[in-house]
Amino acid sequence: MAGERTIPNSAALTGWYKSSYSDGHQAECLGVARGHAHVPVRDSKTITGPAVLFSASGWTAFVTAVKNDRLPPAQ
Repeated sequence: MAGERTIPNSAALTGWYKSSYSDGHQAECLGVARGHAHVPVRDSKTITGPAVLFSASGWTAFVTAVKNDRLPPAQ
């Protein structure tokens, strides 16, 4: 993730929402915040935890890869 950034406490940002694809049990759900220069993403269960800040193009590429099942296997 060269060039991407993180913030230690995502609660400092506003505009968080969860995906409509969330299963309701929040086992594996991400939160994304609107209205920022970068796209903040966090674990929705840890609202005061860190967030990764993606560039708009980086976030689009990630979402596209997830939708198309094209993520490389975890190492």
